[in-house]
Amino acid sequence: MYKYLLTPKSLSAVRSSSLGLLRFRSKFAGSKLWNCSFPARTLIQTLCLHTETEENRHISQSPSRTDRAMKYVLVTGGVVSGLGKGVTASSIGVVLKACGLRVTSIKIDPYLNTDAGTMSPFEHGEVFVLDDGGEVDLDLGNYERFLDVTLTRDNNITTGKIFQSVIEKERRGDYLGKTVQVVPHITDAIKNWIESVAVIPVDGQEGPADVCVIELGGTVGDIESMPFIEALRQLSFSVGHDNFCLVHVSLIPVLGVVGEQKTKPTQHSVRELRALGLTAHLLACRSAQPLLENTKEKLSQFCHVPAANILNIHDVPNIWHVPLLLRNQNAHHAVLKQLNLLSIATPPDLQDWTKMAETFDNLTNSVRIAMVGKYVGLTDSYLSVVKALLHACIACSLKPSIDWIAASDLEDDSAKLTPEAHAAAWETLRNAACVLVPGGFGDRGVRGMILAAKYARENNIPYLGICLGMQISVIEFARSVLGIERANSEEFDAQTSDRVVIFMPEGSTTHMGSTMRLGSRKTLLQTPDCITAKLYGNPQYVDERHRHRYEVNPQVIGALEEKGLKFVGKDETGNRMEILELPSHPFYVGVQFHPEFKSRPRRPSPLFLGFILAATGKLEAYLNIHQNGV
Repeated sequence: MYKYLLTPKSLSAVRSSSLGLLRFRSKFAGSKLWNCSFPARTLIQTLCLHTETEENRHISQSPSRTDRAMKYVLVTGGVVSGLGKGVTASSIGVVLKACGLRVTSIKIDPYLNTDAGTMSPFEHGEVFVLDDGGEVDLDLGNYERFLDVTLTRDNNITTGKIFQSVIEKERRGDYLGKTVQVVPHITDAIKNWIESVAVIPVDGQEGPADVCVIELGGTVGDIESMPFIEALRQLSFSVGHDNFCLVHVSLIPVLGVVGEQKTKPTQHSVRELRALGLTAHLLACRSAQPLLENTKEKLSQFCHVPAANILNIHDVPNIWHVPLLLRNQNAHHAVLKQLNLLSIATPPDLQDWTKMAETFDNLTNSVRIAMVGKYVGLTDSYLSVVKALLHACIACSLKPSIDWIAASDLEDDSAKLTPEAHAAAWETLRNAACVLVPGGFGDRGVRGMILAAKYARENNIPYLGICLGMQISVIEFARSVLGIERANSEEFDAQTSDRVVIFMPEGSTTHMGSTMRLGSRKTLLQTPDCITAKLYGNPQYVDERHRHRYEVNPQVIGALEEKGLKFVGKDETGNRMEILELPSHPFYVGVQFHPEFKSRPRRPSPLFLGFILAATGKLEAYLNIHQNGV
């Protein structure tokens, strides 16, 4: 009977399941069939075991993705945070993609917040927004830029999301009266989430990727990370040795007095990792200078990692060199060998990437950009804006020279309280070739931003206002040109009688998280003759990501346009202003969306590109060539 049931046809049916072999087995393990009589259960186990053997044999014979199990690369960190796990994970993905593999990414953040939407930029850096409206960690921005993929909100896992999903199941009675515990319920939820998200295509192609790169936030030993560590330990065991590779990122410090590269912090970190049930297959050592050979030998001896698998990510001129560092150290070979993918992978093709990194290193001319914002104390608060400027500048064969200006230093009060900072801020602004006011929330520094927008408008300096920056330009124009002295936003003065910026009617006044207008949305262009339409090469619409809860008051549009400020982009209802331009100005553009989120190294945001071209006096020539299709 067993021989009849274990026919090639039945085995093929098991293999072709979209859930894969492991889910087939787990499905039976959680069903009544698993608790049935011994012969029937033995049949199921034999079927799974036989199918595993057939599956492994089939993988070695055929490169078809549908017959391969998902491969996981886990990137953890030790010693201290902020070592660059995100860049390392992204770079590993770049190298694997260069080997002909399809790659997806997951970021695990152990904090209790459901998402990054309500977190302060000073504490956590920027909030990156995805197409589906997910407010996520800035590392997902690195993944999208490096791998040129479009991720979903589920690619960012937080403790808050996991706990919320488990509690919702408990409230529904899904656990059938069982005591809900961290193990197995929380850890199972984490594993199921990872396995489900890993198969979602993010590169525009059909079917799941070949490799899922998972970054675990924080450092090994953090109490917040423990459920995730345990879940990942279980995952590594369940998927099998050939489907799991762990890369541990650690610090190799050099003490000033001794001048010797110290391996002890990494030894302790790896030991802690092993104590938790995970073994590092590769070490990615962060250091200021390249690792010495004796340092590698010591790490190999005490961390039980082959010397060939000890990678050194030392300081480089720009982060685009990190994938090249990994390639030069044969990191791809070590990862592919661990994942049993050597037979289907190709040698890494990073010619375009190398050219991009070297081009940036060899640039000599620069353009000065005044960035007038609130969070200039932490540049990660505007990480995507900085990257978008970099992409645009490189396309123009320039290096970005960003002058950070705290908006509050431009205000009149600063002239009395901190006269030196005030004078320095204004001197910096006047020496800049262009002015950018990025997004933000709250009224601190608003008066300084208004002064910056006024300076750019009156002196024909290229100006780009993003989200808050657009609203600032509306307020400034209403005050200076329309003569409405008290023109303001409800965000800054809820009692103002001259509301030129209002709270969105559909917005929530009681909840902050996920209540903004979020995600990718179409903006309909009102005229094909505007700068924005020409830059995007589309006279009908643009599709960009949003994150705002305030908008321009529709009741003042007529008065503003009568004086020359044109709203050339609106939402699909026609009531929400999305893009403004000042036709009499070389480049004065404000947008309610965030074009920086979709900028890529080889495909700079059209608005940022136009902004830099205008700052160098090349915009008109570019538009003429662009329109003529030359």
